[in-house]
Amino acid sequence: MELYKELAGLRCFTREDMIRLCGSENSADWYIRDYLKKGYIERIRRNLYAVISLETSQPIPTRFQIASRAEEDACLVYHSAFEYYGYANQVFYDIYFASGKKVRSFEYDGVSYHPVLRRMTGMQISAAADVRATSIEQTVVDCIDDREKAGGLEEMLRCLALIPALNEDRLLEALENYGQGKLYQRAGYLLEAFRPGFNLSEEFFGICEQCSSASKAYFSEREQDFIYHKRWKLYAPKDLQAYINKGVTDYDAI
Repeated sequence: MELYKELAGLRCFTREDMIRLCGSENSADWYIRDYLKKGYIERIRRNLYAVISLETSQPIPTRFQIASRAEEDACLVYHSAFEYYGYANQVFYDIYFASGKKVRSFEYDGVSYHPVLRRMTGMQISAAADVRATSIEQTVVDCIDDREKAGGLEEMLRCLALIPALNEDRLLEALENYGQGKLYQRAGYLLEAFRPGFNLSEEFFGICEQCSSASKAYFSEREQDFIYHKRWKLYAPKDLQAYINKGVTDYDAI
């Protein structure tokens, strides 16, 4: 058990971590085999191990820490990032993490881990307490781009309602990194409904409008009750705030 304390501090670890602790590959492989046999650690996936609590016999690392160690550059994204920051309305047993490498999905301790292949350059990432996650602003833009990975429109709106503030410069930076006119359209339309709470300036919305696609678009495939919003060249619900206030159950499937 001489290395258990150091491993417990890591919570989850790779073979490379063990080599650094032991000083040699042979010793590292021996300790991994021995600790697996004794139940001190469990294999999460190839080259990733969880340390098991001797008091509770449960894994020490959280699902957020596991996802952050899935690859060297891994970080929480979409709804999983909202959960980590405490801005999620629901807790899911599916965790999304981004990486610049192709990675397979895996399951561990009742949680499914889903990799998202992303260009990591330019992504806003925050790192603390052994967890890497996209910034709040990056997460908001990511979820507007892919509402399905945000848990659907209803869940995304409820997550947004929990966020106390947003930095508009960081929002614009995330939007610019995508470089998609249609995303500026959707972001401008959706964030306008939260404008008083987020204290976003008219300059911010002016930039979104200026960078929007010149083509008319639909907020989603659903057309019922949509009207044309001239500023955003977007067919979308007439009053998104009304759906936020009532839980947007009519648009749960969007």
